[in-house]
Parts: sequence; structure tokens; C-alpha cells
Amino acid sequence: MKKRCLNCLLAAFLLIFLGACSSGSSEESKSTNEMAKMDSTAGSNEIAMNQEEMSTSEDKAVDQPEKMLDERMIIHRANLDVRVKSLEKAQQNIERKVKEYGGYVVEANEYRDENELMSGHMIVRIPEKHFQAFLKNAEEAAAEVLSRNVSGQDVTEEYVDLESRLRSKRAVEERLLDFMKEAQKTEDLLKISSDLAKVQEDIEVLVGKMKYLENQTAFSTVEIFANESKVVIPGVGDGDLDTWEKTKKQLAVSLNFLLATASGVVVFFVGNLPIILLLGLIGVGVYYLVRRKRKNPKE
Repeated sequence: MKKRCLNCLLAAFLLIFLGACSSGSSEESKSTNEMAKMDSTAGSNEIAMNQEEMSTSEDKAVDQPEKMLDERMIIHRANLDVRVKSLEKAQQNIERKVKEYGGYVVEANEYRDENELMSGHMIVRIPEKHFQAFLKNAEEAAAEVLSRNVSGQDVTEEYVDLESRLRSKRAVEERLLDFMKEAQKTEDLLKISSDLAKVQEDIEVLVGKMKYLENQTAFSTVEIFANESKVVIPGVGDGDLDTWEKTKKQLAVSLNFLLATASGVVVFFVGNLPIILLLGLIGVGVYYLVRRKRKNPKE
């Protein structure tokens, strides 16, 4: 009886042991399968996480509060329409002041009208800090200011926005460079290189726009229209004093007149010769009759 109970207990322990071993093997197999799945998707998840991280960092950079510049960035432009006594002297004075203030001449043109009056058009760039002083000098040098127009465009917000976008693009560029160092597959390198080229192109565009705004705000543009107001007295030029040519011309006119007169006289006498002869004979006869009567008054 005791031996039979002992066999039953051993059988029960054996069943329990086998069940435990089977359960452990199943759990180990399940764990191995899960690890394999995780390893197979690790690469794609990492790339997706990197792209999401880049997008998030760029969005954060754009969403950051824009810091305002210490000074406002304003593009100034002025238009002057003036009258001057001498255009040449006025232009020389303007060019001297432009050089004195550290500016430069963009364009300069001169015109002469039918009354020999000169007019000119100039476009100059003046450092912002000397803008008002230059306008004052230009107006004082003119004989009369016909019109004056000064305008300004505030580009501070535009510049700050470009600056913020540039920072975000720089951050993305650094991130892509790090990814390129870590990438091992050729397709990943090609994708990252393409994205990097696009980001660097955007950076160049942003830098160009910022430099343009910096130049426009650092130098103000002044456009000047000037007209002479002096009274022009017609002068005698060298061409008007061509005495020899005038003498030859007058001599030719005189000779032509004499030739025409002589020709007319010849034509008159030759054409009227019969009448002239007849009148001559009559005149001669009358002359002799009168003379004869004077000699013999009694007859």
C-alpha cells in the first residue's frame, strides 16, 4: 500500500516538472520572437525618430518668440527736385559731399535742351547716419527746391523672421551632418545628402536676403533732379565767325547779280534793236532840223 502511494506521488511530481519545463520553453520562444521583431524594425524606427526630431527642432526654432533688434531697421529714400545756377558746379558739390560722407554715386546723367540749358539726374547712396545732413547740404546748395519727398520702410520684423529661419536651418544642417557620419547604408547616405543640399540652398537664400536688407538700411538712397535757371545769352561761336566763307559767298552773290544785270541789258538791246534803230534815226533827224533852224533863224 505504501509503495503504491509513493508511485502516485512520484508520478504527480513528474507531471508538474514536465509542465513547468514546457511553460518555460514557450515563454523563452515567445521572448526570442519579440526580440527579433524589435531588431528588424530598429533601423527604420531610428530614421523615423531622427526625421521627427529634426522636424520638431525646426518647429521649436520657428515657434520661439522673436527677439526684437536693439535698433529698428529702416530703409530711407529721398527724392529732390531743385533748380541750380550751374549744373556743373552743383554736381561737383554733390560728388564732394558724397565722398566726404563715405557714400558713392550710383548713376549720373546730363542733358541739354534747345535753349542750351542743362539738366541732370543723379542717384547716390549715403550712410544712414549722414542721411539728414546730406539732404540739408543738397537743399542749401540749390537756388530753389521745387519738391522734397522722404520715405522710410521698416524691415525689422522681416529681418528678425529671416534670422529665426536661418537659425533653424543651421540646426537642421548640423543634425543632418551628424546623421551622415552615422549612416552606413548607401541609400541612407543619398537621402541625407539630398536633404542636406536642399537645406544648404535655403540657407544661402536666407543669407542673401539678410545681406540685402543690411545694405539697404546701412545706406540710404537719394535721387536728385536738377535744372539750370540761369539766363542764356546767345554767343558767337567759331562757326559764326567764318569770315572767309562769308566773303566768298557774298562775292559770288555780287558776281551773279552783275552777270544777271548784264545779261538783261544785252537781251533788252538785242531784242529791241529795230525799234532802237528807228528811234535813233528819228532822233538824229530831229536833231539836225533843230540845229539847222538855230543857224538860220530867218528861214
